[in-house]
Amino acid sequence: MAKELRRLRRESGKTREQVADFVGCSPVTITRIESAQTAGTVPIVARMLEAYGIAGDEHEAFLKLCREARKRGWWQRYSDSIPEWFQVYVGIEEEAASLRIYEAEVVPGLLQTESYATATYLAEPVILEEAEIQRRVALRMQRQQRLFEAGDTPSMWVVLSEAAVRRQVGGVEVMKEQLLHLDQLSRRPNVMLQVLPFTAGAHPGMQGGFTILAFPEAMDPNVVYVEYRQGGLYLEGHDEVEAYKVMYNHLCAQALGREETRAFITRVADGLR
Repeated sequence: MAKELRRLRRESGKTREQVADFVGCSPVTITRIESAQTAGTVPIVARMLEAYGIAGDEHEAFLKLCREARKRGWWQRYSDSIPEWFQVYVGIEEEAASLRIYEAEVVPGLLQTESYATATYLAEPVILEEAEIQRRVALRMQRQQRLFEAGDTPSMWVVLSEAAVRRQVGGVEVMKEQLLHLDQLSRRPNVMLQVLPFTAGAHPGMQGGFTILAFPEAMDPNVVYVEYRQGGLYLEGHDEVEAYKVMYNHLCAQALGREETRAFITRVADGLR
């Protein structure tokens, strides 16, 4: 049902934002329904169908599916280990055609090694049970596998602050492995990696990391995702998204180029003792 609802929206020529305005919900809710993270409530699906001009038997068939089933994404097997707000993000990430990521303090989850990811959980104020950490790391590794090995692999442009490259998460050996992994990923045709060095001075991303997600259909607006300690924000307003795009362009301009970045990462790795 999720794919059919997405198809109907696209055929109607409407964006998620327009449908959300008509339904009276958040654009993220429409995304969750279309990515099969939730089947949606009957009233919401009914309003979506109304927006697409669907009536009669087809309308009733969709509502019957809505009442009888709730399709779940692959990540639902980890639902007892990750909060609902992050399940929403994973569903959106699955749909993306491109990801533009800036991180100031840590290597992004999609670029982490298993050892590095484990070390980030071991640094939490309250350490989780070992089995729970393993489940969360497994989710992170599966996100990577699905994005890097999918037939329609999204393009990924990542800008990392020098702090994220130099911080010895997990110790010397773990960090060396992580830096080698970054070098290898940067050689993929769909990955652009840049380091923003300390020598760049003040820059517009000093308030923290963010991700800009773009989707295959031009009519679907970009989404900016900003994560905080207990949740995530989804910014979809045109002015908000454009402000982050401009900021990202400035970060790219101030960061090292592709080859300079590889040389920088190699120097940092060689200097680890």
